[in-house]
Amino acid sequence: MTTLTIAPAAPQDVAQLRQLYFDVYGHGYPVALGSDPEEMRRLIADPHTHWLTARHEGAGHLAGSVAVQTDPGSRIGKLVGLAVHPDQRGGGLAGRLTAEVCGDAFATGALDSVYATVRVVTPGPQQVFARNGFQALGLLPNAVEVAGCESLALFARHADGVLARREDVPRVPDALLPLLAAARRSTGLEYGHPLPADGPAAQAGPVTAPVAAPATAPMELISAPGFVRRRFLQLFPDPAERFFPLHVPNAVLTPPDGSFEAYADLDPVAASCSLVAVHPSPAAVTGALEPLMAAVTRAGADYVETLLPLADTAGLSAFLAAGFIPSAVYPAMRRIGDRFHDYVVLSRTSRQIDFRTTAVSVPLQPYLAAYLTAWTSTYLPLPEVAP
Repeated sequence: MTTLTIAPAAPQDVAQLRQLYFDVYGHGYPVALGSDPEEMRRLIADPHTHWLTARHEGAGHLAGSVAVQTDPGSRIGKLVGLAVHPDQRGGGLAGRLTAEVCGDAFATGALDSVYATVRVVTPGPQQVFARNGFQALGLLPNAVEVAGCESLALFARHADGVLARREDVPRVPDALLPLLAAARRSTGLEYGHPLPADGPAAQAGPVTAPVAAPATAPMELISAPGFVRRRFLQLFPDPAERFFPLHVPNAVLTPPDGSFEAYADLDPVAASCSLVAVHPSPAAVTGALEPLMAAVTRAGADYVETLLPLADTAGLSAFLAAGFIPSAVYPAMRRIGDRFHDYVVLSRTSRQIDFRTTAVSVPLQPYLAAYLTAWTSTYLPLPEVAP
C-alpha cells in the first residue's frame, strides 16, 4: 500500500492540479484556481493562500487538493477547490484535507471564521463539511454554472469564542423572519427573536428612509477592472465601508445621472455577479434595481447576490422590494472592536429554479423551506379576495 502525503502546493504541481480538476469536473470548472495556470501560480506564491495537495507515493497524478484563501482585513477565510480524484473517493481523503487545511488556518490566530460554498448535487460534500465543524447557513439557488446551472449551500466554521460575542439585532424586515427561524433550527444559534421592522414595533425607533432612484433609468455598465478598482478605493477609502470579503469589483453600474454607483464582481464564466458596494449607500438603488438586473443579465450573469448587515433595515428593504430573496445568514461575520455582527446574503436569479436534482441534507432542509416561503411570497402573492 502506498503512503498518502499531504503537503503545500508547489509551482511544479500546476500541470497535475489542472489535470485533477479536469478529471473531477471536466471542462465545466468555473474557478481560475483550477483552470488558469498563471492564476494558480500566483495563488501558490500568495502568502494569504494556503494550498494543500495529496499524493500517493509513486502515483502519476495528484489524489486531492484544497485551499483556504484569507482576507486579512476582515479575518475571514474561504475554503475553495476541494477536489478528490475519482479513483480515491470513499476513503475519507476529502475530510482529511478539510481538517488539515482548516486546522492550519485557525492555528495562526488570524481568522475568526472560514466559509465555503458547497455543491448540493450529492450529499457527500455537505457531510464532509458538517463532520469538520462547519454549520449550514443557507442555500444559494442557481448560484453557479458548473457544466450546467447548480445551486450551492453556504457553510461556515468559527474560531472558538467568536459566536458568543455576537451583537443582537432587535428588528429586521418581516421577510427575513423565515430565514432566521431556519437558522435557529439548523444551527441552534439564537437571533434575539427580532421584531419585524415593517410592523408596528418598528415605530419605536428611527429607521433610515431609502433614497429614491429613477425606476426606469437606463443602466450603464463599465467593465474596466483597473479603473473600477481605483474608483472604488477613492469612494470607499475606509476598509470598514467596503466589507465584502474576498471579492474585488471589476465592473461598475450607474444611471446616466450618476445618482449612485454600484460596484460588482462580475463573473460571466460562472454566470454570477456579487454586488460588492453601492455609493452613497445600498438604499440608493431603491427603484433602480430592475434596470440594474437587466444590465447584469446582458453581461452574462444569471445569478446576482449581495451582502448586507442584518441591522441595515433600509438596505435590506431596498433589495427585498426588488425581488431579492433572503438566502443565507452568516452569524458573527464581521468583527468591530470586541463584538461580532451578523450579515445576510440576498440573491436573485433570472433562470427557472429546479430543486429536483439537489440533495439537501438535514441541516439544509430548513433553509430550503424558508427560501421557498420567501420566493412564493415575493413572486406568487396570494390574490386579493373581496369580502
